[in-house]
Amino acid sequence: MADFHEVVIVGGGIGGSALAAVLARAGRDVLLLEQTEVFEDRVRGEWIAPWGVVETRRLGLFDTLKAAGGHHIGRHVTYDETRTPEEAEARALPLGMFAADVPGPLAIGNPHHSQTLFDAATAAGATTLRGALVTAVSPGVEPSVTFLHGDVEHTVRCRLIVGADGRSSKVRETAGITLHQDRPHHWFAGMLVEGAGGWDQDLQAIGTEDDFAFLAFPQGGDKVRLYGSYPLDQKGRFGGPEGQRRFLDAFRLKCCPAGEAIADGTPAGPVLSYFNNDSWTDTQAAPGVVLVGDAAGWNDPICGLGLSITYRDVRTVRDVLLGDDWSPAAFGDYAQERAERMRRLRFAASLTSVIDAEFGPEAKARRRSYFERSNADPSLGAHGFAVMAGPETLPAEIFTPEHRARVLEGA
Repeated sequence: MADFHEVVIVGGGIGGSALAAVLARAGRDVLLLEQTEVFEDRVRGEWIAPWGVVETRRLGLFDTLKAAGGHHIGRHVTYDETRTPEEAEARALPLGMFAADVPGPLAIGNPHHSQTLFDAATAAGATTLRGALVTAVSPGVEPSVTFLHGDVEHTVRCRLIVGADGRSSKVRETAGITLHQDRPHHWFAGMLVEGAGGWDQDLQAIGTEDDFAFLAFPQGGDKVRLYGSYPLDQKGRFGGPEGQRRFLDAFRLKCCPAGEAIADGTPAGPVLSYFNNDSWTDTQAAPGVVLVGDAAGWNDPICGLGLSITYRDVRTVRDVLLGDDWSPAAFGDYAQERAERMRRLRFAASLTSVIDAEFGPEAKARRRSYFERSNADPSLGAHGFAVMAGPETLPAEIFTPEHRARVLEGA
């Protein structure tokens, strides 16, 4: 094994493999290290917003994802206990309106998505290793990575280490980059279901009823990825051996009759719950290191933007690495753009959480007021446009306390 590569990417999931593939296609010498032997369902990362689909095209990866079974979703409906299903469906939103030549979000299961990109990186000429356990990361002017592979220790020098190693990033920690987190607002659970043939595969939906707020993203065929928000004081609600069944039964909703098709489906993966909170970093680069994807901080999953954020990161870092200057200063524009992008998305997510994932009479009245007022003034729903079209598409005044007050008034 060579003891030098231009780029060593730690983490072979979606961000790491996508970056390895596009850099290798451009002729860069890349080593991609992935600890797992098989990608597993971690209940996140299978829905790409229209602005994220644009990024996959800019990277030259869109056709790869479509050929692997990527499934476009054409319509969105917001269901709610404050209105009838017919009223909700009458306001169905066409999802092809947010980005040119993009018919809607693209859905593809996370393990298959990751493997598709890992294989693409290998085919493009990157050196790819599974079962590689990184034991040491040495940033600085002469960066290196030490790892175990097949019980043999290797140390590889490089020009740059890319941290694509997720939320508990070893690269981020070693580089001394601080991760900030806000306080959790609610629990967020997810699961994949199959056998839900009665759910329209062209329809994604969200909705709130009683003490449960749901999201449903069809994956093609008879599969649907499900998520649900619920109060912080219900920690064990979907835990234990009956957790999957309780989660599916939560979709038997009066406001969304099609939820019965989901509830009658079969679990196709684990049900996992985690906090919803946002996380971010003040910078994404240090001497010899740059971070992408969750390693650099993530948005509240209630907006489903993890993949879109990652593909924007990959494209921006790719553009820098096609040049000659790989110093921390060369990533200044990336750091500045990402900081503002994540700030705006935190704003959008915080509004979404208050509107969709708070429960009880006051929250119900707030939603009813919001629906009535946003029907008359669509600008009150601009945070949703930021989720679909990208946060940079809206003016700065949308992401201010004054706009938040307008959105939430009159409960």
